[in-house]
Amino acid sequence: MNNHEAIRQRLLQRRDTLIRRMQEIADEQQHVHGPLSQDFAEQATEREHEEVLDALGEAGRLELSQINRTLERIDSGEYGICADCGESIAEARLEILPNSEYCVSCAERHGH
Repeated sequence: MNNHEAIRQRLLQRRDTLIRRMQEIADEQQHVHGPLSQDFAEQATEREHEEVLDALGEAGRLELSQINRTLERIDSGEYGICADCGESIAEARLEILPNSEYCVSCAERHGH
């Protein structure tokens, strides 16, 4: 198995985990969006819980989108090639940041 295939397998596992976690968040959100408590302190806690669930869901959607884009690049043969300069992205960088679209130089230039 080449290194890109190993990364692909890790990304597929992470994607499966994210999908399950996002479903759990969606299920929890259905329970949370009921009527608010009459107690103001309890209302504040309920609102905070909703905000945390919303933030977790958004973070999951963002990571899922990045993973899907990375899998598309692997499948198309573009993975490991800098989207800016066209040079190869260092394997060590891809191991640590598998969703990297840029080599180190271009990432620094773009503020990534």
